[in-house]
Amino acid sequence: MAKFDLNDSGVVVIVGSGAGGGTLGNELAQKGVKVVILEAGPRIENQDFINDEWDSFSQLAWSDMRTTSGSWRVAHDFPSIPAWIVKAVGGSTVHWAGASLRFDEHEFKIKSAYGGIPGANLIDWPITLAEMEPWYAKAEDKMGVTRTNGIPGLPGNNNFKVMEAGARKLGYKEVHTGRMAINSEPRDGRGSCQQIGFCFQGCKSGAKWSTLYSEIPKGEATGNLEVRPGSMVIKIEHDPSGKVTGVVYADATGAMQRQKARVVAVAGNSIESPRLLLNSASSMFPDGLANSSGQVGRNYMRHMTGSVYATFEKSVHMYRGTTMAGIIRDEARNDPKRGFVGGYEMETLSLGLPFMAAFLNPGAWGRSFTSAMEGYPRMAGMWLVGEDMPQETNRITLDPKIKDKFGMAVASVHFDDHPNDVAMRDHAYRQGAAVYEAVGATVTYPTPPYPSTHNMGTNRMSEKPRDGVCNKFGQTHDIKNLFISDGSQFTSGAACNPTLTIVSLAIRQADHIAGAMQRKEI
Repeated sequence: MAKFDLNDSGVVVIVGSGAGGGTLGNELAQKGVKVVILEAGPRIENQDFINDEWDSFSQLAWSDMRTTSGSWRVAHDFPSIPAWIVKAVGGSTVHWAGASLRFDEHEFKIKSAYGGIPGANLIDWPITLAEMEPWYAKAEDKMGVTRTNGIPGLPGNNNFKVMEAGARKLGYKEVHTGRMAINSEPRDGRGSCQQIGFCFQGCKSGAKWSTLYSEIPKGEATGNLEVRPGSMVIKIEHDPSGKVTGVVYADATGAMQRQKARVVAVAGNSIESPRLLLNSASSMFPDGLANSSGQVGRNYMRHMTGSVYATFEKSVHMYRGTTMAGIIRDEARNDPKRGFVGGYEMETLSLGLPFMAAFLNPGAWGRSFTSAMEGYPRMAGMWLVGEDMPQETNRITLDPKIKDKFGMAVASVHFDDHPNDVAMRDHAYRQGAAVYEAVGATVTYPTPPYPSTHNMGTNRMSEKPRDGVCNKFGQTHDIKNLFISDGSQFTSGAACNPTLTIVSLAIRQADHIAGAMQRKEI
């Protein structure tokens, strides 16, 4: 296994090992590029995953202190945990549900498609769906996405069958068990889904694609990739010309190390990535790295989300089977006649009894709450995921008072729903309830958003440097050898789960970086 010297200034250093960082690392390693991935969390393998919600959360979740503000309910219910992401090798590809959908064409061109939306900071992506299609195809093949490349869909569990029956009664047409990066049949050295039902707690069978066991071992096998767990990057350094030269990180013992680099790629999620750039401020870059536009940390998106659960007279046992193998896509279109721009999807979702008690209506108590819990075996559930509006005021900043154990300012997350988000959520709640009522639900429960799992924006792509942080390859406008490689480069969030697009961009970025290195441009 590769072991690179701290003074090797020829390596590409990647901060984070999730969908962006882990994929980029493997892709570069396959091209003969030397790569060091620095991952803040430990390396937890499949056999170590825990099929228990609370214990798994303690094992995997990024629970470092963060602060929150804004009118979103998460700031009230979960003030120190605004996001539910993983701190471990593989990042949130350990925790994700597997839903893998492409953006629609209009979702790359939101300014052109939606026009001027008061309070929204809209720009078009500097890339189009046509440009992305070959990279989407590569990602779908790499990840083994069902309903692509001749791969059959997953079977539908009871939760899906209830949702499908209601959807058909309402006249919805695009209803199926999804495009999922979970094997429906053995593929790529991994077996098929065993329907265990603990997708969010790490896939013990390995049927679900994750950089932990799909990308990183392949990269390591080339001899060009070294992954260092327990390595929390503190600061990115640069020379007098402004070119980045490496990173300072705390190793697993807490000792400070300096890894030199030819290129640095930041893939720490949309909260930690801007935090790192801001914490890397210097006399040359007093507002943080790559921040001449003032856009680092701004335009934070977390999708319009919410859930609808429903109780029926007979048992459903929604928790049995693949968590999110079920989708209604008809509402994903852009149809302003509904009272909002953009669209949303309805995806099957089940929480275990402990999480259901925590998330159904945080802080609730009394007979109505206990009645809902008593109906748990007879519940069906869906998650609503739609495009939220980027707003400059929704942002990640450095908390002025609170520091982490290394003395660095923690991330402060501010979020307010845009009126478009609220209108969309209200519509989605009504439609979700109607799906279940169409097949005999006795009661429905609109459920508020959970801590964010889809974190996007904050270092967005833009054609013009003044509008964003990086160009269409994730290369920062200000610093040629500094790249953004995660969902923070998203210019808009679309009405679908972001992972497929993150992976597609990482494959494309690897091509660009390797070519630029070969041409001695970086």
